[in-house]
Amino acid sequence: MSVVVDVMGWVGMVFVLGAYGMLTAGRLRADGVPYQLANLLGGVLLLVNTAYHYAWPSAALNLVWFIIGAAGIVKGVLASRRRPVAPREPVRAD
Repeated sequence: MSVVVDVMGWVGMVFVLGAYGMLTAGRLRADGVPYQLANLLGGVLLLVNTAYHYAWPSAALNLVWFIIGAAGIVKGVLASRRRPVAPREPVRAD
């Protein structure tokens, strides 16, 4: 079990740092779903790892990281539902 939890921690670290790196490089947007999902998944994987190893300060940090990612996802979904859909221009057959 310990090996699985350790792998989860490493994968979580890749998600969190990868998302931050892509954001810093301008390849992801902070309000985008991919960035928020990477943080959400990374946070929960790191939370499992740190709780398993009784690293409670890190577990608390990753719980908050998970909550922030979840809030970002909810905010993005709600914002996308409020945006009006622009009407399409009719296609001309010239």
